[in-house]
Amino acid sequence: MNTTVKNILAVFAGVVVGMVVNMGIVTMSGAVIAPPEGVDVTDMESLKASIHLFEPKHFIMPFLAHALGTLAGAFVAAKMAASHKISFAMGIGVFFLLGGIANIFMLGGPLWFTVLDIAGAYLPMGWLGGKLAS
Repeated sequence: MNTTVKNILAVFAGVVVGMVVNMGIVTMSGAVIAPPEGVDVTDMESLKASIHLFEPKHFIMPFLAHALGTLAGAFVAAKMAASHKISFAMGIGVFFLLGGIANIFMLGGPLWFTVLDIAGAYLPMGWLGGKLAS
């Protein structure tokens, strides 16, 4: 298979796998740590309207969704890439970082979580996924 095609497929697969892992964790998060009464964690408007009700424990699953989604996506991209494996894994990290930044602008949240999420969930997990796959 052509190197370019293989690398494009690696990026596509990394994004899809990362999104599936992220949404899987978000979807099951309410069963692990119940959200505040009346909050639907899968609905952005519900989250935005009730983010002030969230306690620190309610941010554990979103952080894990962001970090593990990025890690899984970066791992898959690096495993599948024909060349520059760490670069492709970091590209997945950047992709999810941009999504995380957009999410913060749309949803808001406490500053401590914003800093933790931006600093710990995306680029470090992209790098780690690339290293684990190499």
